[in-house]
Parts: sequence; C-alpha cells; structure tokens
Amino acid sequence: MDKQLLNSMVTVNDINVLEESYNKPIMLVFLRHFGCIFCKEALFDIAKKRKTLEAKDIRIVFVHMAPQDVAEDYFKTFGLKGIDHISDPDCALYLAFGLTKGTSSQLMGLKNWYRGFEVSVGKGIEVSIKQIGDAFQMPGVFVIKKGEVKQSFIHKTAADRPDYEKLIDCCAA
Repeated sequence: MDKQLLNSMVTVNDINVLEESYNKPIMLVFLRHFGCIFCKEALFDIAKKRKTLEAKDIRIVFVHMAPQDVAEDYFKTFGLKGIDHISDPDCALYLAFGLTKGTSSQLMGLKNWYRGFEVSVGKGIEVSIKQIGDAFQMPGVFVIKKGEVKQSFIHKTAADRPDYEKLIDCCAA
C-alpha cells in the first residue's frame, strides 16, 4: 500500500490514517451508497460490534461517497455517532484500494435479491431507492497496521457480508 496515499487520508475527526495505524490498527470500511440495503446492513453490523472491536484497540474508519453532513445523519441513525469517516465522492480512494465498479450480476444477481429480502425482513432495515453515491461502486474492508494492509475483504457481490471480527484477528497481540 502506498504510504503517501494513507498519509493523505484524514478523517472528519482530523485523524491521519497512516499516523494512527502506528498507534492502533485501523479497520477501513469502504461502503456502498447510503441507499443500499447492504451498506445499511454493514452499518447495523458494525454498530453492534463497535464496542467489541474498539475494546480490541481497533479504530474503525468508514469511507463513503456522501457529503459529510449526510454521512453524519446516517451514522447517527445507526448508533455510530462520532465515528471516524472520510468522504470520497469521486471514488478516488476506492480505486486506489482496488475496489471496482460492479457488474450487473455483482449488483443485481439472484444472491443479492435473496439477501436483500433476508436483510429487510430479518433486520427490519428498510429498502430504499434513494441513492447517495455511485450505485455501481463495490465495497471492501481493509485492516491497516503500521502503514501496511494486513487483511482485506473485497466483495465479490454487493450482498457479501464480511466477518469483521475475523478480519482483525491478524492484529491480535
């Protein structure tokens, strides 16, 4: 990973990703657009695991495509008020981390329809046609420690669901 890129990444709370990665591991979560049910599921899942992850000395940083104030509202809605995040409306960071635009099967395949229904009914997360960001952008998760990517999860479909706790196992002391 390009350390210059990590050094250029600064959260809304003025946390420099490169510098902070030397203090504690960073779980960098690249979200899909905020209208996406799987983006909402990721927020729901991380909100549930936030205390556990932070107790393991992990700093969670979201990367999204929305304006900062819109993102703050979404994070607050999901119980993530005050969380570190970076707005990347042009998807330059997504591209730098190798996250591509999805194909029709990655975004709208049968698995996505099934999982979307499951998430909507099972978790009560509302389906929305509102799109805040690039609906073709694929998500991913990267664990960065001491300026290096130690673990990653790159979604094969929009419906893939990372095991956040397993991803940070690489950072156990």
